[in-house]
Amino acid sequence: MIRITLVLLASLLTACASGPRIVASDVRTVAAQAPGASVLVGAHYRFEPAPQGAGQPPVARVQALAETALARAGLVRDDAQPRLAVQVAGTVQAYWVSDWGPYGGWSNPRLALGLGYGWRGGGIGLGWGGPLWDPTFPAYVTEAHVLMRDLQTGQIVYDSRARHDGTWHNTDAVLAALFVAALEGYPDPPAGPRRIDVPISPAPAQAAPAADEK
Repeated sequence: MIRITLVLLASLLTACASGPRIVASDVRTVAAQAPGASVLVGAHYRFEPAPQGAGQPPVARVQALAETALARAGLVRDDAQPRLAVQVAGTVQAYWVSDWGPYGGWSNPRLALGLGYGWRGGGIGLGWGGPLWDPTFPAYVTEAHVLMRDLQTGQIVYDSRARHDGTWHNTDAVLAALFVAALEGYPDPPAGPRRIDVPISPAPAQAAPAADEK
């Protein structure tokens, strides 16, 4: 059984490495300005620190991840002459889930064996015991928030949140994808909640050195 599990796990890891991973996110956006308003299109912005809370990576790290998504949406970072102030936040909360159930299966194998012997009355007893499978495994809720404020009026002009719930624990990659999802459709986002899938391509494999390389 353990050998079969290891083979399946290796196959799964191979499949994940060979194709893009999808970060599925639930997104809700509020645009206080009319869609396509000039204040939003190609706006120059500067970052403002967002309130810090539990489960938040360092501010500079979150801003760096968001800056790439903002540039993709056509915004320009300009600390000298910004029109918008942008607050970005990211949080990661871990929890444990169980795979037991009528449609579940075993997961997260944790081998726990015990071996004992005894000698009494001319007999020898051997035994082993302990849970071979732990039906719980970690999962993570990751959220990204983008808030834009018009520096001339003080009005909030764009507010978008994206949330991903899954077992993949790669904070930078997931947050980067969530910022892309939060800005999907900018500056004309659809009304109401929506589901957005962001593919993340695997890192390119490094070429093996030639035989004559030292």
